[in-house]
Amino acid sequence: MSVLLIPILFLLLVTLFLSFFTVKQQSAAIIERFGKFLSIRHSGLQMKIPFIDRVAGRMSLKIQQLDVIVETKTLDDVFVRLKISVQFKVIQEKVYDAFYKLDYAHDQITSYVFDVVRAEVPKMKLDDVFVKKDDIAIAVKMELNDAMSDYGYDIIKTLVTDIDPDAQVKEAMNRINASEREKIAAQFEGDAQRILIVEKAKAEAESKRLQGQGIADQRREIARGLEESVEVLNRVGINSQEASALIVVTQHYDTLQSLGEETNSNLILLPNSPQTGSNMLNDMVASFVASNQIGEAMKEGKKNPKNLE
Repeated sequence: MSVLLIPILFLLLVTLFLSFFTVKQQSAAIIERFGKFLSIRHSGLQMKIPFIDRVAGRMSLKIQQLDVIVETKTLDDVFVRLKISVQFKVIQEKVYDAFYKLDYAHDQITSYVFDVVRAEVPKMKLDDVFVKKDDIAIAVKMELNDAMSDYGYDIIKTLVTDIDPDAQVKEAMNRINASEREKIAAQFEGDAQRILIVEKAKAEAESKRLQGQGIADQRREIARGLEESVEVLNRVGINSQEASALIVVTQHYDTLQSLGEETNSNLILLPNSPQTGSNMLNDMVASFVASNQIGEAMKEGKKNPKNLE
């Protein structure tokens, strides 16, 4: 009797063990009875009839990601490789459709991605592919949502994560970008040089203006000093012409004196004979007298026109 009891107890333990199973969080188990769908079980401790019911499969309800690399040609005949990342998950209410209607979800999604990308990218030039990559991702998402929702899958997001043109095309693009940057740099350098030239010209003009103003002030002061000198000489009985001649002769000798004080000077003042000052004074007085005579004659001619005839 005891010999038969042991196998019975063992069979009961095995049956009890096979009657219970667990389902992990964010997953679902599909139960079949004699090969026919029975129910869907979610997370927790679950029970089934051993040897009659079986767990046909388990499906994750988490978000999954599939990376698809598509090689295609753009409108300007450039071959480019795009990496499309598709984030999707099984809809909890449609686990039956996801399990029984579709065997290879990844292959199905990949096929739709290829179809959409190879339909959209050939309409764009290479530069537009980079600019409008979000439009490509949206087009892929819309197509996948329409197709995969019937199979119990929800497309969360699609991303164009990489755009890789042919190596020769990338090299040409880099050369173009480098040329554009060099062109911009040259323009900035030219602008800087132009600004420097303009500012330098302005500085020189301002310097010349100040220099001219200084010379004008200097001459004004010299003229004022000469005027005061003539007035002093007039007070002692020397007329303006004689005073002017005397001032010129005085400046002549002052110049000779200053040249004599400069031991390293190579300047020679001509004429520099001893009688130069006297000759200069006589010439100036004679020229003043002659100019006065001419002036008086012109005045008489205006008063008596017949004398001119």
